[in-house]
Amino acid sequence: MLPVELNAQQQGATLTLRLHAAADLFWFRGHFPTLPILPGVAQLDWALHYGLSRLAIGKHFRSIENIKFQQPVPPDAELELQLNWQEEKSLLSFSYSLMRADSAEIASSGKIRLC
Repeated sequence: MLPVELNAQQQGATLTLRLHAAADLFWFRGHFPTLPILPGVAQLDWALHYGLSRLAIGKHFRSIENIKFQQPVPPDAELELQLNWQEEKSLLSFSYSLMRADSAEIASSGKIRLC
């Protein structure tokens, strides 16, 4: 289940998406019952989905090189997802930022090796 795509801009091998993680997304159910947050697996799924469909077409998941979760993503959060495809290294880098009224905070980032 994907977030609502509010905006997309692509410049070469870099794609920047503005996303809305609606509270009714499947991912929030049961994770966690009293304080729902967007699971890391959902963030990886979305990064792969957009990266493989728009930047690294025809490639496949191989491994996760690194990943860091810095801020929990609550329901109804507005996110900016920045993807960068490094073809020579077969690496898809991603970074999610939580967009606040007056600031942006890094929520997670990492690198995914493709083949």
